[in-house]
Amino acid sequence: MSNSPNIPTLFDVAREAGVSTATVSRCLNEKQKVSQKTLDHVMKTIEALGYTPNFNARAMAAKRTNTIGAIIPTMENAIFARGLQAFQETLLTHGYTLLVSSNAYKPQLEEEQIRTLVARGVDGLLLIGYERPPEIYSYLERRGIPFILAWITLADQDHPSVGFDNCAAMRMLADKVLSMGHRKIGYISGIIEGNDRARGRLEGVRESLAAHGLDPDNLPVIETAYEVETGAQAFEAMMQADPKPTVVMCGNDVLAAGAIGKAKQMGLRIPDDVSITGFDDIELASILDPSLTTIHVPHRLMGGTAAQELITMIEEQSSGVRRTLDVRLELRESLQAV
Repeated sequence: MSNSPNIPTLFDVAREAGVSTATVSRCLNEKQKVSQKTLDHVMKTIEALGYTPNFNARAMAAKRTNTIGAIIPTMENAIFARGLQAFQETLLTHGYTLLVSSNAYKPQLEEEQIRTLVARGVDGLLLIGYERPPEIYSYLERRGIPFILAWITLADQDHPSVGFDNCAAMRMLADKVLSMGHRKIGYISGIIEGNDRARGRLEGVRESLAAHGLDPDNLPVIETAYEVETGAQAFEAMMQADPKPTVVMCGNDVLAAGAIGKAKQMGLRIPDDVSITGFDDIELASILDPSLTTIHVPHRLMGGTAAQELITMIEEQSSGVRRTLDVRLELRESLQAV
């Protein structure tokens, strides 16, 4: 004799509630098509029986899974966590579930993850940045999978996106640095290959230098992973230069936090001996000692807006838009004039 419990079915709910299976299905999938009285009665019956709708059956009936995939470069960086939280919150209010993958900044891994999520039947995808083989975009378009790109907008790209101009944002910070008299500038960047956001930020510094009559080819640049420890190592290496930089600009706040920690270990006073800047304005930036001058990126607004735009693309079968969000300079204690 089997000890397996009897799992209630759609037919059990219909029989117990005294309605048709079609009515039960509408109560679950198309609530607007039934009266409130019928809906309340059926939902109470579902609760009493402990019925759980069959996900695959519902997906086949609706031709949707109400599941969204998101692929981010890393789960260790706070900027993605904040944006993704807002993305998920917006999805939940519209009845969507989020599946998240991390590609460790590896393009080949991202391609595998995209294909896996599509095979699992996601209704849409959130991807970070533009830079990936055109075949990937063709693959998604052929399969009718809506996607939206985040953390970047580029004038020469027409894919749906919600983000900001990384180059212009970093140029704004570099312009401020140069206006305060700094001419000996060092730059700690994230790894450029496969990361158009890091490339854009470096280009912003170079453009600012050129606009101020300085040779951007003379800018010392160290590329490293976005980690506190690697930021510290890069800062120590940068300060071996002769002449030493009066300011070290970092491609994000995590690198800058590592630089500040290493500067203190080296007995350097910030900003008296050397100024340090970041990018992103994560929560840590304002409580560092000294507090970090950085570029504020509206991560939560970006995540929520991206979710809303993707939902619109899915439900209205629209082509999507490009939305460029404003960033701002946060001038704090870690930067001073020379």
